[in-house]
Amino acid sequence: MGDTIGSLKEIREILGTLPGPDDEAAAKAKDREGQLTKPPGALARLEELSEWLCRWQGSHPPRLERPRVAVFAGNHGVAARGVSAFPPEVTVQMVANFRAGGAAINQLCKTFDAELQVYEMGLEEPTADFSQGPAMGDAECANAMAYGMLAVQDGIDLICLGEMGIANTTSAAALCHALYGGEASDWTGPGTGVQGGALDNKTRVVAEAVVLHAEAKGDPLEIMRRLGGRELAAITGAIIAARMGRVPVLLDGYATTAAAAILHRIDPQLIDHCTVAHCSAEPGHIRLLQAIGKEPLLNLGMRLGEASGAALALGLLRAAVNCHIGMATFAEAGVSDKE
Repeated sequence: MGDTIGSLKEIREILGTLPGPDDEAAAKAKDREGQLTKPPGALARLEELSEWLCRWQGSHPPRLERPRVAVFAGNHGVAARGVSAFPPEVTVQMVANFRAGGAAINQLCKTFDAELQVYEMGLEEPTADFSQGPAMGDAECANAMAYGMLAVQDGIDLICLGEMGIANTTSAAALCHALYGGEASDWTGPGTGVQGGALDNKTRVVAEAVVLHAEAKGDPLEIMRRLGGRELAAITGAIIAARMGRVPVLLDGYATTAAAAILHRIDPQLIDHCTVAHCSAEPGHIRLLQAIGKEPLLNLGMRLGEASGAALALGLLRAAVNCHIGMATFAEAGVSDKE
């Protein structure tokens, strides 16, 4: 699938062919929840998560036998504008840390029994500086999305999506500002820790870039091409492929949610198979969650990236599935149901 896509026109065509929810599987989950030894609705959002998994996996009971955590790493030319507290070489160094097992995401995957895959997106060649021109060409953006699609392989029953890339909160802020308007300051935050004059500079770069690419307004894929990054385009592609393969998605923080917002602006239903794992400390993330109508599972003030919040939320999904499958029904337990 992914290796045959060479243009954004082909991506647009795919978006018109994506499957919808399996309401029959969701109804079976809802029916079982009503028979379990607890008051109706007592597990609240855990019940909703079991139902959501069934709706988008297309079967009942829900499965979490092979969850995958996919971290996409890319570098951004806009980093040359001094928008990050860290230099671009940190992206390469952190990818090496992932592969050596020394990052937070490695420990979280170990904790919640998830498979970790790290995808490098041409780290030696950053995207073009989007404050001067488009970040990517049409084929380059489409190829990045196609590469992301390859992360959704047969046998995966849930995918947690995240990113690593110095300056990608600048890209995320620019995407959101272009998609939803407002002021650049509404969407631009400290990222890796910029503050004071450095944050003012970052905000100014975002504002200028969105003005520069104003002609893309109203075309979300073109906004991604001009203001995004390869790793963010790959996340958008992975979300599309997950929908095609009936694989529910856990989205990580601000940058990952911004990549999903590209699809939401095309059609809000395109991300119904996605749940946002956590609300990050990046101030624009709260505003973005309101814009796409998603309530995060966790809010722990985290701002690490690398799919850490998504992997952590996997624990909640495991709890939901185990309760749904493992609890006894009233009939099985010999417990009297309500009158």
